[in-house]
Amino acid sequence: MLLKRLAIIGVGLIGGSLALALKRAKAVGEVIGCARTVSELEKAVKLGVLDRYSTDPEQAVRGAELIVVATPIGAMRGIFAAIRPGVQEGAVITDAGSVKASVLADARAALGEAYPRFVGAHPIAGTEQSGVEACWADLYVDHRVILTPAEQTLPSATATVRGMWNCTGARVDVMDAATHDQILAYTSHLPHMVAYSLVDCLTRAEPAGALRRFAAGGFRDITRIASSHPILWRDIALANRSALLESLRSFSGGLERIVHAVEKGDGEALADLFSRAREARARLAPGADAQADE
Repeated sequence: MLLKRLAIIGVGLIGGSLALALKRAKAVGEVIGCARTVSELEKAVKLGVLDRYSTDPEQAVRGAELIVVATPIGAMRGIFAAIRPGVQEGAVITDAGSVKASVLADARAALGEAYPRFVGAHPIAGTEQSGVEACWADLYVDHRVILTPAEQTLPSATATVRGMWNCTGARVDVMDAATHDQILAYTSHLPHMVAYSLVDCLTRAEPAGALRRFAAGGFRDITRIASSHPILWRDIALANRSALLESLRSFSGGLERIVHAVEKGDGEALADLFSRAREARARLAPGADAQADE
């Protein structure tokens, strides 16, 4: 057994799936959850995700060897401040946020002497679903988890968090927070912004009934992630503002080149761009289904 007691603050898809994965691996003895909604916590106990719960973050973390904060980015500083009095000596703290530089800054500001035992982490897994009922033990199998320890982070703390994620079947990478945020701005945060914007654009341009009748597989594929939790993604967009703006401006420039080519009737420019994109897609996602609807 890796852990006798694990505390999870925020028992949704990410935190709940982690609990299930660790229980299945017999890597944890007891899981204590904390959230604001008692009905969701009761449901998590009934589903076997939690062993017990508290709505008080400080009480929830008492006696825990490892604490995972799996709340929206915007709530993390407040959570770190709330749990600080209850964190036992030697306990390791980590998170599951999609932005890392801002979370490290929040942890540094709020955790005080416990900060060297904080390890930033981002499991690159999930679905557009949310809530404890969406949890499943296989969520992290063969998915990447990025750890972003700071200079002050104790190597032993990083090893503990790495060991936890290894037990879920995830593949663990380590990088600095700034590099993480730059990469994820392009590979995750930008696609979500594009999906939200595309759905918003189409619903303003066409009656909703027409969209439901004629939306094909391509529309469903590219907009699936627009079903993701809006508050979560609002916080991510603001927390990674600088890198996201860079990616948005780059995307906007590429879209403007398509606009220009269409305006000019420049089929050669369009074919070249589409060919480059297709070849790049094959390199980035080898083995992906190449079939597309028209």
